[in-house]
Order: sequence, then C-alpha cells, then structure tokens
Amino acid sequence: MNVPELFGSNVFNRQVMQDKLPKDIYKSLSKTIDEGAPLDMGVANVVANAMKDWAVEKGATHFTHWFQPMTGITAEKHDSFISPTKDGKVIMEFSGKELVVGEPDASSFPSGGVRATFEARGYTAWDPTSYAFVKDGTLYIPTAFFSYSGEVLDKKTPLLKSMEALNKQALRILRLFGNKTAKRVFSTVGAEQEYFLVDKQVYLKRKDLIYTGRTLFGAKPPKGQELEDHYFGAIKTRVSAYMKDLDEELWKLGILAKTKHNEVAPAQHELAPIFTSTNVASDQNQLVMETMKRVAAKHGLVCLLHEKPFAGINGSGKHNNWSMSTDTGLNLLDPGSTPAENGQFMVFLTAVIKAVNLHQDLLRLSVASAGNDHRLGANEAPPAIVSVFLGEELEAVIKALEKDEKYSGKGKKIMKLGVDTLPDLPKDTTDRNRTSPFAFTGNKFEFRMVGSSFSLAGPNIVINTAVADVLREFADQLEGAADFNAALHDLVADTIKENKRIIFNGNNYSEEWAKEAKKRGLLNLKNSAEALPHFADKKNIELFERNGVFTAREVETRTEIMLENYSKVLTIEALTMLEMARRDIYPAVNAYIDSLCATVRSKKKADESLKCGAEQRLIAKLTAYSEEMFDGTDELEALLADAKNCKDAKTEAVFFAEKVLPVMEKIRSCADACEGLVSGQYWPLPTYGELLFSV
Repeated sequence: MNVPELFGSNVFNRQVMQDKLPKDIYKSLSKTIDEGAPLDMGVANVVANAMKDWAVEKGATHFTHWFQPMTGITAEKHDSFISPTKDGKVIMEFSGKELVVGEPDASSFPSGGVRATFEARGYTAWDPTSYAFVKDGTLYIPTAFFSYSGEVLDKKTPLLKSMEALNKQALRILRLFGNKTAKRVFSTVGAEQEYFLVDKQVYLKRKDLIYTGRTLFGAKPPKGQELEDHYFGAIKTRVSAYMKDLDEELWKLGILAKTKHNEVAPAQHELAPIFTSTNVASDQNQLVMETMKRVAAKHGLVCLLHEKPFAGINGSGKHNNWSMSTDTGLNLLDPGSTPAENGQFMVFLTAVIKAVNLHQDLLRLSVASAGNDHRLGANEAPPAIVSVFLGEELEAVIKALEKDEKYSGKGKKIMKLGVDTLPDLPKDTTDRNRTSPFAFTGNKFEFRMVGSSFSLAGPNIVINTAVADVLREFADQLEGAADFNAALHDLVADTIKENKRIIFNGNNYSEEWAKEAKKRGLLNLKNSAEALPHFADKKNIELFERNGVFTAREVETRTEIMLENYSKVLTIEALTMLEMARRDIYPAVNAYIDSLCATVRSKKKADESLKCGAEQRLIAKLTAYSEEMFDGTDELEALLADAKNCKDAKTEAVFFAEKVLPVMEKIRSCADACEGLVSGQYWPLPTYGELLFSV
C-alpha cells in the first residue's frame, strides 16, 4: 500500500484543483478559500464542471449537499448528475448553481419552533473552505444550512462565524506586536475519538443498545478494568484488521488519522488525528464517526459512540485539543523564545484563562447531554466544575507577573513584560493532568469534557467566541495605550488577578476541590437540566450577538432544541427499560423462580424433612427484587405520563433529571441484582462479560 498515493485520493483538494482548473480560476477560488473573497458564479460553473468530471472518474453518479443540522449527526439528499437529451438519452451535468446552493426540506429538522411544519423551504450553501469528497458513489459537498427566512438551522454556520470573530480580534492583537505578515488567524483542533467495539451478533440481542446506544441493564462482570491490562495493550487480531481498514478509508478521505490504541476499558479504543482548522476538523470528525460504524459492520462488529455504554467502567470522550494559528504557521499558544513572542503568548494565554472564567456556564453546557451526564465526574472524565490547568512552572510565571516578583526559574528577574521577559519555556513544562476539564498542554488547551458522540462544532463555537470577545477587550485597551509595554504588563497582571480563581492544578476528582471551588464561586452544574437553560442567559445572548455568531432568537431556539433533545432521549430510554423489564427480565426471573419451586417440591417429595434453605432464600430474594422492579416500572410509566403535562422544555428536563432518572436507576439496580442470582440459561440478555470480551 502506497500511503502517500492513497492519502486524499477521494478528495477534491488543492492539488486536484490545481491540476483540473485553469490558472485564473484556481487563483480566484484560492482567494475565496484563503481570504473569504466572494465567489463569482462564472468561477463556480468552471469549478462545478471540473468537480463533476473528477467525481465521475472516481465512480460517482450522484452529488449531495452534506450538512450538519441540529440533530447532532449529518444529513444528505442525493441527486444524480444525469440530464436528459432530445434523443432520449442522458448526459452528466453539474452547474455552478447546483454546486453553490441546494434546496433540502427544512421542516423536518429541529428548529426550536422558528419553522412551522408546513414551512418546508430551506437552503444549503457550499463551504469552499472544506474540501468536497467522493464516498460510496456520491460527490459530497460540505455546506451550511439555513431556512427560507434566514434562520440558521445547522452547526457549521455559527462555527464559521465564531472563527471569523476570532480571526478579526486576534489579528488586531498581532498587529500591536508588529506582525504585518499574517492575513488570517484560525482556531485549530485535534480531536481524540474514543469508542467501543462489540460483536454484532451479541449486540443484536440487546434492545437497549439498539434503541439507546447504552446498556440500561447489566451486572458488573467478574473482570473489568481493574488490572489495567487493556490500556495500550496488544491489539487483538480482529480489532487490528478493523483499525487497518478504518485508517485506509480515512486516509482516502484526506483525514490525518495518526494514532490508534487500546483505551482503559475492555473493548474500548481510541483514534487521534493530526491538527487542522476547526471547521475542517469538525467535518472530518463527523466522517470519522460515520466511517467507524460503516467499517465495523464489514467486520461483524458494532462501533458504540455513546458516552457511557457500560456502567462501572470508563466511558468515552472526545478530547478537544484547541489552539490558534496564523496562515503563516505561527501557533499563538506556543511560548516562543523572544521577548515579543513571550509577551504575545501571555496575552493570548490570559485571554483564554479569562474567557474560561467568564463563561464556565457555556463551556459546561456545550458538552451537556443525557449521555455525557453519566460520564462527567467519573474516574475517566473531568467533573462538572470547569477549571484551567496550567502546570506548576507556568503558574509560577503567572504569579510572578501578578505580583511583580522575581521568578524562581531561569533569569530570576522581575517579571515585566516588554522589558524583562519570560524565560524559555519548553513545551512540556509539567506533567499532564488528566482530571482537569481544560488543561494547557504545552502549545494548546485540551478540553476533556466533550462527549464521544458530540459534534465538535458546539464546544468550539463557545471557545472561539469567548476568546474572541476577550481579545476584543484587550485590543481596545492596548490600541489606545500611550506606553504599550506598560499597558501590556498591567493588562496581563490585572487579568491574572481578576481571573485566577479558575486556575487549579490539583486533583479535580477530590472532595476537597469541590468544596474549594464552591468557595471560589465556581459553578457546579451537575446535569444537563441544570446547565442547558444558561445558554439563553442575558450575558450569553449579548456575547453571541456582539460577535455576530448567534442572534437572540437563534440562542433561544437552540436552548429549546437541546432541552427537548435531553427529554426525548430519556423518554426513549425509559420506554426501552419498561419493555425490557416487563417483557424480558421479569418473565425470565419468574421462570427461574418456578424452576426453583419445582426443585423444592421434588426434594420434599423425596424427603419431607429437607428444609431446602438455599432454594428458599434464593426464591425470597428473587421475589423481592422482581416485585420491587415491577413496582418501579409502574411508577416509571406514571411519571412518563406526568412528563407530558410539563409546561415547557426546561420544566420537563428538570422533571426527568429529578423524578424519572432516580426511578430508572432503582429499576436497574433490582434487575442487576436478579442477574447475579438467576441461572445463565434463564437470563434473556447477553451479559457484560459477553459484550466486553466477545471480540
């Protein structure tokens, strides 16, 4: 296999454009991609024809505008290239208009009430900054999605807007440091994707996995992750074959899949790509998740992307490694080695710190979902309290700057930015902190709270916008300063003083930190029902409007969509639990009780003096657990009926979090206790042992 030749072979990338397009057309398109210049329709027609010819050579017969509605997954409507001729035959055609604009139905996607069911018209618009590609005989064109009346209905459009806001404000800061060469600044992301693989035949026997993506029942197996022998362990042959095929499929699509390994939990694995611009990373991560599932099916496997498919072992996240770079290749979160670079680094670093402190609520709710609620705070994920990890050396630098004190590291000078400066800081100035939600790791921040099934768009819209807003404030202060160096030092020092409560380098899992965080006034939004309503808080609406990312109405509708989704997911889980408990588990337990009773009768018939104590105790335990479980199903059914009477989406979400989930947990506890007592030949579901160790 020739990897360089294979890589990007199904992508209409720069090299293909250069080969297929006339020089003037390529130059004009490059200006649109690199600088956001308007796209001329004459250029679009030439590009469309070249794109079609290339796609047809790759076996494509159809094209689709590929977009990201508020469902959390992608959407596509396929149209063929064929066009009829007068002689009753067809030719393959594709116009610039078809490339630039599409028209899918907008009425059946989540809109938060801004679109009535009968208002169907919607549009997709080509995003030339994310390359088109061929997959399964179709040309895929990455697009934005909006309604007939202009409301944004997708995740890509606000992501692009947030990147533009960051670009505008970051360039202002760079100009103050004398950087005249950078034309654009963009956020970059490398998303580590965790996932589980289970045998398809075992999966198909679990209604909960099929309907909800996670196990609603399941007793803990004798062996889980206690021995820590799976992490980075030798990859099993079947999994290795899957990973090989996955890499090849991703490389064809131009996705820089770099690292693969076993994760901590049995049957859990990880794939990590190389960094790229955030909008491209978001598109590519959607492709990664789709491809993972598709390739798994070819190997008789199922890829699980739920945040917590199995209780008692690690769940899956998507570590969002975020940074800022210029079009000239400068990483703005790299400490650098010169006074100017160091001062510049401190401005961008403290901007991120302040952004996280001011917008803890937004960061927390950007990763809120019914699935991720099961994961956050567990031993493999950060808690719900947002904080920033810097490491001991960088924190010491910051404290010295804050107090105008001598820094204990190299140089031992008074910390004055622009006069005396930071010492050289190696990229790895400290150990990693895997318990931190937002950790600085040398030249980037790792946002560890993102769930494995999430679109990257939501969390990065928040990070980009929050940082852009702080940079706007910084630029306003520094641009008018009489003494730039003095103003720079004061700005950084004051920002540190005002926002240092968010910095924490210790164990985020400890009870002491929860108490300390409360003292500091940090938020602890423990579940989605608590977190999501904050999206529409006045300060957040003003933030998004100020930076041109969302309108007030768009914020309110997205809040409604996220709250409704939370309740809908839990409704599906509750209904699935009712069906499994009543139709599968309860009858199985009763059948086993009947067999135990028959055993007692048989023994007593043979010898009336036998007490059959073991059987009697077992019957009593199973009867108590099964009755409590069945009573719980009646209670759950009544709660689901009551939920329909909730006055609004927020009230309903709180009702599910406070009333429904505890009853579901009680039902599960009883069923799992029964599983530990019922003979294997009677138990109706594949066990955790079969699910986790069958591959």
